[in-house]
Amino acid sequence: MPVFDFNHTPETEDTKGAECTYSIFYSDAPQAAPEQPILVLDTKGQQWEHHTCGLFSNPVRGTAFEFKDGGETVSGNILKIDARFVSLIRWLGENHINVRLSGENREEGYSVYRIRETAFGGGTKLSAEDGFLQFMIERLFASSAPSETEEEEETEEGDDMKLTSLQSITDFMTCAGKTLPDHIRLWARRNLAVAKSHEVSPEERRHAQRALSIMMNVRWKHDYFEAIDPVEARRILDEELYGMERVKQRIIETIIQINRTHTLPAYGLLLVGPAGTGKSQIAYAVARILKLPWTTLDMSSINDPEQLTGSSRVYANAKPGIIMEAFSMAGESNLVFIINELDKAASGKGNGNPADVLLTLLDNLGFTDNYMECMVPTSGVYPIATANNKEQISAPLMSRFAVIDIPDYTLEEKKIIFSKFALPKILRRMSLRKEECILTEEALDTVVELYSDTSGIRDLEQAAEHIAANALYQIEVDHLGKVVFDGKMIRELLG
Repeated sequence: MPVFDFNHTPETEDTKGAECTYSIFYSDAPQAAPEQPILVLDTKGQQWEHHTCGLFSNPVRGTAFEFKDGGETVSGNILKIDARFVSLIRWLGENHINVRLSGENREEGYSVYRIRETAFGGGTKLSAEDGFLQFMIERLFASSAPSETEEEEETEEGDDMKLTSLQSITDFMTCAGKTLPDHIRLWARRNLAVAKSHEVSPEERRHAQRALSIMMNVRWKHDYFEAIDPVEARRILDEELYGMERVKQRIIETIIQINRTHTLPAYGLLLVGPAGTGKSQIAYAVARILKLPWTTLDMSSINDPEQLTGSSRVYANAKPGIIMEAFSMAGESNLVFIINELDKAASGKGNGNPADVLLTLLDNLGFTDNYMECMVPTSGVYPIATANNKEQISAPLMSRFAVIDIPDYTLEEKKIIFSKFALPKILRRMSLRKEECILTEEALDTVVELYSDTSGIRDLEQAAEHIAANALYQIEVDHLGKVVFDGKMIRELLG
């Protein structure tokens, strides 16, 4: 196996002003392949082995890379590189990280689709353990291509802070480069300086480091969304919700706008209906359809706007708000934000209504957390709120949503849901066969009759649990082969 030492030729009078030998291509591919590589190296017609070990150099100006082959130095320039990985390759070269490249010889050159760190060599490792390198590569693949067209080496010239602590955050910022949004990258540089500075209090350094850890945990993606499949969307909704054809149609009509615009709809969804009618299930289904992570916010437990916006770092016990923590937990900036019980948001104690804090989040203009002291992009956030009574929601909030009324189920629908969905699901969970727990038609009518005055199907699901548990008891303790429930038995059990 040849060992390649990608050494950049030091700048001399002869090499000053050398033209860049590689071109940058812009890709949003989620993973690499020989046809979609991280970078391509010039083989000069030679056939390189599948795995190649060596060092990258730091391409400061020119890109006259070299490799060793049998003691002979041979030129091996980078021909093209994915724009997301320019900073990472520079960082590997600057810190003399030994790597193993996996690639394929193609007509255009050696197409590199995997980079791993090797455990030998005398380079300065910093935080470059292979776990960090693979984490970094995965994060870059999850990022969108930077839109800037200027030469990468001409940027970041004033970003030489020479930090020796907080190394993993420092390395991450360096490798991520311009895949981070500009304002977040600048914010991170300022906070990194505070975290290192001896001119501020330990408390300020601690807050800066904590804020950095939270912010860098989020994958900042572009707001371009792939088209959705209406047939698949309908299938997912049918899995989660029985009946309600008009509701399903309205939901698909709302989110299918993505197919034309490749952006999220201008308005979120507000699902209004009685408790237990499946509003939360619809929200989870929409997240599945959009293929986005989701996070929940329960407004009934919030009575102070500061719980949402975070507290200022001037306080010793300061912390970020629930919204920022939700971004951190989701791990990316594109997500479905499920706001439960929007109508139950209590007025704050002299500090305003917590629900009104959501306005900036819903407008997709960016949300500013008092602790983070940075505007968080929200153009990739799709809000879905649930409520029992829309009359208790303020007009400004209502204007940010497309309102969909979720009706209660009819008695016939409840009967079908109980017999075809709720009871079979419970039986499977208890490892009961359907022939071991049988309900007559009279028994089914009795179940629905007993819960005719309750909204939704939660009580029916609890009834199914009770019935199945009673059947299991009779089978296990009384050694019955099966249990057949009639109307009288159901009334005695549940009445």
